[in-house]
Amino acid sequence: MSEAHSEPHPLTLPEDDLFGPDNLPYGVFTTEDDQDLRRIGVRYGGYVLDAGAVADAAGSPHAGLLQRPNLNPLMAAGRPVWQAVRAELRSWLTDPAHADVLTHNLIRIEDVTLHLPFEVADYVDFYASEHHASNVGRMFRPDGEPLTPNWKHLPIGYHGRAGTVVVSGTPVVRPRGQRRAPGETSPVFGPTRRLDIEAEVGFVVGTPSRLGEPVPQSALREHVFGVCLLNDWSARDIQAWEYVPLGPFLGKSFATSVSAWITPLDALDAARTEPPGRSHPLLDYLDDSAAAEPCGLDLRLSVALNGHTVAEPPFSAMYWTAAQQLAHLTVGGASLRTGDLFASGTVSGPEPHQRGCLLELTWSGRDPLGLPGGERTFLADGDEVVITAWAPGPGGSRIGLGEVSGRVHPAR
Repeated sequence: MSEAHSEPHPLTLPEDDLFGPDNLPYGVFTTEDDQDLRRIGVRYGGYVLDAGAVADAAGSPHAGLLQRPNLNPLMAAGRPVWQAVRAELRSWLTDPAHADVLTHNLIRIEDVTLHLPFEVADYVDFYASEHHASNVGRMFRPDGEPLTPNWKHLPIGYHGRAGTVVVSGTPVVRPRGQRRAPGETSPVFGPTRRLDIEAEVGFVVGTPSRLGEPVPQSALREHVFGVCLLNDWSARDIQAWEYVPLGPFLGKSFATSVSAWITPLDALDAARTEPPGRSHPLLDYLDDSAAAEPCGLDLRLSVALNGHTVAEPPFSAMYWTAAQQLAHLTVGGASLRTGDLFASGTVSGPEPHQRGCLLELTWSGRDPLGLPGGERTFLADGDEVVITAWAPGPGGSRIGLGEVSGRVHPAR
């Protein structure tokens, strides 16, 4: 007679689970029986906790914030509220007194549909990896210096298109645009032939700031609600033709995918690390030599193309930190708004297998990747890209950052 195996209790997680009580990322979900009701959820193991329902049952003063259709009201409430809500969630999930209420409000993750968890206000993409910037410089300026003269003095960035930030799993339609082939004098119009990815980390702003008042590096925790994975899809041939003199436009504006889970910044305390050594003196507002805590993050990314791992970029190698990016973003007087998203730029390390885009991995198409389904230089229709990541957590644990995925659909 075979021995019956009971289903493990949803509140009992293995010690190595990436989504335990030290993580608790936020998302927004619907269920099959109520597809119009968007609810805030918290990832716990293989389940989603209906945070608003539990908060209401527990008589939490924050129940109203957790019963909204997106995270923006919670993010706008400020850090003291974020900390209080996080403490409540941890208490509910670890205190046996709440077990019955929790069990009735835990939903298997495969039984929910995840949505873009916050309304994006503005989107800024930086260029913070020295290894990525140097590789691109060597490809495009082989006879010159790899880095531009300003690169070691400020975090270079550009304003993207907030309306095309989409949640993980959203199809990515191959964009059309102008491109000019090498040696040709005139451009042609059509689908991009050099569709690429950029493995990045995004930072989501909660607390706004006033117009005209710069935000110092030391205020990062007061303004940044959490972290997500991000893929800034890029049409390299369209970008190459349009970006001089003003920078990326149509080559970047068709889709930016973000993970469905926003990891609270406080969940990444054990992942804080010193950034790389600075080779140039920095102006006061960017100088982090006397920072109260290290502002680098030890995040381990992995990039898979059609199920095959092609890169493992280390975020700890990023030259410019999120705190410096925030300070530079606002130093001219620009205000922060709840829902602002700023991204790190392509995450690349010093080794070939640590490069976070196909442009680098194939050296602009010169060295195709050998994959089980055939060689790739840039993306083909039907290709699926999945970026995952984890970070060190308390006591040797690991914090999962979920995933950001997208499949390429043909041009329309």
